[in-house]
Amino acid sequence: MLIDSHCHFDFSPFDADPAQYLADAQQVGVEKLVLPAIGASNWAAVQALAETYAGVYYALGLHPFFSAQHTPQDIAKLDVALAADSLLRAKNRSKCVAVGECGLDFAIADADKDQQVALLTAQFQIANQYHLPVILHCRKAFPEMIRLLRQHTPVAGGVYHAFSGSYPQAKQLLDLGINIGVGGTITYPRANKTRQTIAALPLTALLLETDAPDMPIAGYQGQPNRPDRLVHVLRELAAIRGESEQEIARVVTLTTAELFGIPM
Repeated sequence: MLIDSHCHFDFSPFDADPAQYLADAQQVGVEKLVLPAIGASNWAAVQALAETYAGVYYALGLHPFFSAQHTPQDIAKLDVALAADSLLRAKNRSKCVAVGECGLDFAIADADKDQQVALLTAQFQIANQYHLPVILHCRKAFPEMIRLLRQHTPVAGGVYHAFSGSYPQAKQLLDLGINIGVGGTITYPRANKTRQTIAALPLTALLLETDAPDMPIAGYQGQPNRPDRLVHVLRELAAIRGESEQEIARVVTLTTAELFGIPM
């Protein structure tokens, strides 16, 4: 069994026939999906998918790429939503497994860096208040991300989504209890630095993801990525690490389930 730890399943094309896309994924062994939100505008959508489909879980957060759409009131709304969800979590009836997608994206033209830092800091505090892991997005802001992680270390851990950095950067994250999200990047031979880094990290530090419909797999450029293509990431990970697909699937699935509190 595999868990796609990062899939925007409420986006197109999945919203046209989610049951079929989920069946396609389950047919190849991708049994469960984690759906990170991008903002208050799609919290209801990811929650509805999780309530409809047994293998779907979700996270609530404010994605930095859409920071122009976020307001301080959204932080208050997030707190209220997670407070309500904590009652379900106490009865093991919640499918909200993390705060996210949250982070820093300084690659955006005219990015309001101070606003992004303030929003991320608030989300770290909320995640710690409700003892939830975080799903992190970071572009062109790694030093700032590490600084904030050190100041507000997530008590329930987290995952750095779409990692494409160096071994020293990965080590800094692991030292702070943050796992590494491995996706389509490693399927491209030119991504040599990332492939070498992922090969050298402890297997227990890794989560598999598609970021569908984004982050296409090599050979499928120009097409929306899909959760069933997680098996291509698994296959490439086995090749670059020299380990069996079965062992990688076993360990990574357990790591993902443990981080997010997903029942096995």
